[in-house]
Amino acid sequence: MVINRNTFQLYYQVLNFGMIVSSALMIWKGLMVVTGSESPIVVVLSGSMEPAFHRGDLLFLTNRVEDPIRVGEIVVFRIEGREIPIVHRVLKIHEKENGDIKFLTKGDNNAVDDRGLYKQGQHWLEKKDVVGRARGFVPYIGIVTILMNDYPKFKYAVLFLLGLFVLVHRE
Repeated sequence: MVINRNTFQLYYQVLNFGMIVSSALMIWKGLMVVTGSESPIVVVLSGSMEPAFHRGDLLFLTNRVEDPIRVGEIVVFRIEGREIPIVHRVLKIHEKENGDIKFLTKGDNNAVDDRGLYKQGQHWLEKKDVVGRARGFVPYIGIVTILMNDYPKFKYAVLFLLGLFVLVHRE
């Protein structure tokens, strides 16, 4: 079987693209293991944490089980029934006699605590709700993610251009 040069080049480019995608997935899974967080990197999507974090800031998270949650710490949490995690500061901690810890959060730029955001009948968050705790950030670098979510045509254009670049690029 003889494979012409163009066919070989196409196979090579598809394989190269697959390697890039699989490498990105391996890096993401490695970050999950190292940080203990299901989502080690998140983008701030609203202005509720200003002036600490602005819309588009990229946060680096950890979620180590042995580290206790403290008042003033910035946590990223999920609420049952909501797809998108929330980035807010721990306002109060409530420790039960059996050692269980519950806590209340609030956005720095919000007038009231987050009880209105929690699912109906829930007044406190638990450790199981936490995705991670903010350990560092890069300002505004996540704005591309926001643009792609807010403007789907922009997202498709970027993906098309990246795919075209991978297929057309010759080494």
